[in-house]
Amino acid sequence: MKTFNNKIIARSLGLLALFLMSFVATPQETGVIQIQTSADVEIIETDASGETVTRLEPASKVVPGDIVIYTVSFSNTGSEPAENVVITNPVPRHMEYVDGTAFGPGADISFSIDGGQSWGMPEELVVTAADGSERPAVASDYTDIRWILRNELQPGAQGFARFRTRLQ
Repeated sequence: MKTFNNKIIARSLGLLALFLMSFVATPQETGVIQIQTSADVEIIETDASGETVTRLEPASKVVPGDIVIYTVSFSNTGSEPAENVVITNPVPRHMEYVDGTAFGPGADISFSIDGGQSWGMPEELVVTAADGSERPAVASDYTDIRWILRNELQPGAQGFARFRTRLQ
């Protein structure tokens, strides 16, 4: 059993590395968007005074059931405002999106259940089974998450988006 878990950890770390390279930002007009991503785990501890302290640490080792927090930080490094900025993030293979955890200040968030071919709000997404029956999509069906910035990203401006996943 221990060997199996080690294989899962090693495969998961490789998937995390591939995922960190897969964030995409597409400014449709002018500007240059620089993206930095991180995959972290949340550490909750009690300090000497009895206070609960929460911090993020790089997700160097994860096992099935662990929650991984993905953060994409972005900035406009160009000299012109970036308009119509869209950031698209696949949910990594072997990871399951944790319902209700995607956020990004100043962005509209939508989801895909078909690898980014189509997008919608959670209540709009429907999964069609092989027999033709339909059911509402659930968080574990999501394949991609998309943030569309509502405003221009001014030169030098920064922002971030975040979501949580669980290793299957």
